[in-house]
Amino acid sequence: MKFTYIHKTISIALSLLVLFSTLSLTIEKHFCGDVLIDVAIFSESEKCGDAEFSKQKHSDIVKINCCKDEIDVIEGLSEVTLKSFEDLETIQQNVLFAYTYSYIRLFADFTTLLVPHKDYFPPVLIEDIQVLDETYLI
Repeated sequence: MKFTYIHKTISIALSLLVLFSTLSLTIEKHFCGDVLIDVAIFSESEKCGDAEFSKQKHSDIVKINCCKDEIDVIEGLSEVTLKSFEDLETIQQNVLFAYTYSYIRLFADFTTLLVPHKDYFPPVLIEDIQVLDETYLI
C-alpha cells in the first residue's frame, strides 16, 4: 500500500517536471522613468498614459517619451529528446538489459507451489522421550 503512494507521487512529480520544462513564458514590464508601473505575464501590460492620451487630441500634445517597455522571454524546451537503445554505449546497453531482465524475473509468477518438505514423514513416537529422560525446558 505504501509503495503505491510513493509510486504515484513520483509519477506525478516527473510529469510536472516535464510539463514545466517545456513551458515558455513572456514577462512584459512597463516602466515610467525608473518606476515599475505594471508587470504582465499572460497579457499586455498597461501603459501609464493610455487613458490620458485617448481623451486628448494627439496633435495638441507634445509627448516626451520617458516610458519604456521590457520584455523577458523564458523559453522552455521546444522538443523533448528521446534516445533509442542503439544510441547508448555498449556498457549502458548491457546494464539496461541486465536490470530489465532481473526486474522481470523478480516478479515471476510461480504456477506450482514448491513445498520442500512434502515427502517428509515425522518418526513415530513410541514413548515421550522428554518425560522418560526427565528433561524439561523452563
